[in-house]
Amino acid sequence: MSDQETTSSPIAPASQSGLTRRNFLVAAGAVAASSLLKPGYAWAADTPEIAGLKIGFVGQTDAAPLIIAKEKGYFAKHGLKDVQLVKFPSYAVIRDNLELGGEGGGVDASMVLRPIGFLMSLGTITKGNKKVPMYTPLSLNIDGQGITVSNEFKDENPRLNSSVIRAKVLKAKEKGSKYKFGSTFPGGTSDLMMRYWLAAGGIDPDNDVESIIVPAGQLVANMKVGTMAGFCVGDPWHARAINQKIGYTALVSGEWWRDNPEKAVTMRAAWADKYPKATKAMLMAVMEAQQWCDVMTNRDEMVKILSGREFANVPAADLLPRLKGIVDYGDGRVVQNSPYLMRFWKNNASFPYKSHDLWFLTENVRWGNLPPDFDGIRKVIAQGNREDLWRAAAKELGVTQIPKSSSRGVETFFPDKVKFDPKNPEGYLASLKIKKILDVKSKKG
Repeated sequence: MSDQETTSSPIAPASQSGLTRRNFLVAAGAVAASSLLKPGYAWAADTPEIAGLKIGFVGQTDAAPLIIAKEKGYFAKHGLKDVQLVKFPSYAVIRDNLELGGEGGGVDASMVLRPIGFLMSLGTITKGNKKVPMYTPLSLNIDGQGITVSNEFKDENPRLNSSVIRAKVLKAKEKGSKYKFGSTFPGGTSDLMMRYWLAAGGIDPDNDVESIIVPAGQLVANMKVGTMAGFCVGDPWHARAINQKIGYTALVSGEWWRDNPEKAVTMRAAWADKYPKATKAMLMAVMEAQQWCDVMTNRDEMVKILSGREFANVPAADLLPRLKGIVDYGDGRVVQNSPYLMRFWKNNASFPYKSHDLWFLTENVRWGNLPPDFDGIRKVIAQGNREDLWRAAAKELGVTQIPKSSSRGVETFFPDKVKFDPKNPEGYLASLKIKKILDVKSKKG
C-alpha cells in the first residue's frame, strides 16, 4: 500500500468502553453501517465533556461526511448525541456565525472553504479585522469541483486552456461590458481556482473581467438570466446548469490540480482547547463517516440522504452521476469511471496537509488579500493547522496508514504546468505573470 492510501482498523473492544445496553446498540448500529469496520468492536474514546455542539454547513456534496456522521449515528456513537447541523446559505454567513461562536448564538465549528479558518485567525475577513483564532484539524474531501461556463463560449471551447476565450473577453472589455465570473467567497478555494484558470490563459481576473462573489445556490440562476459567464463551485451546481441547458463544464478540478484539497472543518480554537475530548470525538465521528462515504456501494444511500430538503435540497439525479464517476460535461463529452470524482477518505483526502494551507495563503498574497509576510503566514499555519489532533483521532480509531509528512511535496497545476514547491512559496509567487503583488523577491523559505 502506498503512502497516499489509508485504511481503518477496528476500534477498541466494547468490553473496554463501559457502554450501557442502549448506547451499545446505537454504537453497534453505526459500526454495522460501515463495511470498513469489523464486527465485535465499538467506540472506547474518553467521554466528551459535552454531549454536542452546533456545526455549520453549506448544502452541497462536500458536506457529506458531516451529514452522514449525524444521520448514520457516528456522532452519537462517539458520545456526541446532541450534535446539531446548521445549514447556511453562504460562506460569508458561516464566517459571521463562527465569529459569534456558540455562546454568542453562532457555531463553534463548520465546514469551510479551506483557507477561511486561517484568514479569520489573521483577522483579514472578520469585522473590524479582529483576530479570531481558529483550528483546522481535518479536510473533508479532494476533487469534485469544477468550472462551468455559459453556452456563449461553446465555439471557443475552453477547457484547461482559458486563453482561447481571451480575445472575446478583451473585446467585451473594450466595449465596456466585461464578462462576469463568479465564485463563492473572496480568497476561498473556488475564487482561487477560477482566478488561476483565467490568469493561466492571460486573462487578468481583476482587470479584464469582473470577478464577483455569489452564494452557491444563486450561481445557476445568475447564469440563466445572462448576468454571469462562468462560475467555479462544487456540485450539484454544474449538473444543474447542464440539465437546464445554459452552460457546460470546461473542466473538473482534478484536471486542474490532481487530488486538489477542497473543503475543511474549522473550529474556534477556544472551544477546542476547552473541550479536547469532544474535539477528538467529533473528529473520530467525521473520519468514520468519510470512510463510509468512500465505499461506492454506499453512494446511492448517501445521495438519497444528501438530496433531502434539510441538506442539498436538489434532485438525486443532479448529485449521483458525478459522485459515481460519471461526468457529463454538457458539450457532448461523457466520461465513465472518471478518476476525478470526489473522495472523502482515499488518497489521504482527510489529512490536513500544511503544504496545502501554504498554497492557499500564497495565492491570497498573489491577489492582494494578504501582505507578502511569509514568516507570519508560516506562523499562522503552525498555530492553526492541527494535524496533531487528526493524528490523535486516527490513532484512537486504529488507522494503520498515516501520512509521515506535513507536506505533500511539490504540486503541479495543469493549465500552465506551473509547480508549487512548499519550500519556496516566494519563488513560486515571483514566477507568476499576472498578480497584484508586482515586486516579490524570490527567496527560499
